[in-house]
Amino acid sequence: MSWSAGAPTFEQWTTLFRSCERSAVHLEMRDVYAVSAEDPTFSAWRAGQRYDPNDEKSWWRPWLTLMRETTGRGVQVRRARIVSEPVTEYIRFEYDVSFTNLVAGEQGRWLPRRLASGIALPGNDFWLFDGDRVQFNHFTGEGDWAGVEWRDEPDVVKLCAAAFDAVWAAGIDHGDYTPA
Repeated sequence: MSWSAGAPTFEQWTTLFRSCERSAVHLEMRDVYAVSAEDPTFSAWRAGQRYDPNDEKSWWRPWLTLMRETTGRGVQVRRARIVSEPVTEYIRFEYDVSFTNLVAGEQGRWLPRRLASGIALPGNDFWLFDGDRVQFNHFTGEGDWAGVEWRDEPDVVKLCAAAFDAVWAAGIDHGDYTPA
């Protein structure tokens, strides 16, 4: 187990995804994030700016380039979000920009929180890589990065895999979900 404070650097994300061989699944469970890297994009969205589906060069880089590279190597990347309804302004923003992730090769589903009550969930958002190592993402109460924690104990990995699979099975495909 290891812990590091703050947000991972993009170089750390790049190393992580380039080492991934089969799958990367991400479960998000917060209704608000205050991730500083997203602040300019979120602020622009709040002011009415929207990504143009025909202008990929203007989208969130370099993350989408990394996702396209990762999925292009055959790694399955899936993201599921558990959301309260009515959704927060931040979740509406995430929904609006998620088409870019889909174009980059990610798959995405949304699960209204009221439908998640019977699912055993870990206490934090996480990424599960290749089904054998978990990166828990820790956030402050306000939604800022507090750090990451790596776990590879079989029981922890099993909990995260089962939670993600249950959320994914109950989730609504991005194209079929309309934020309420």
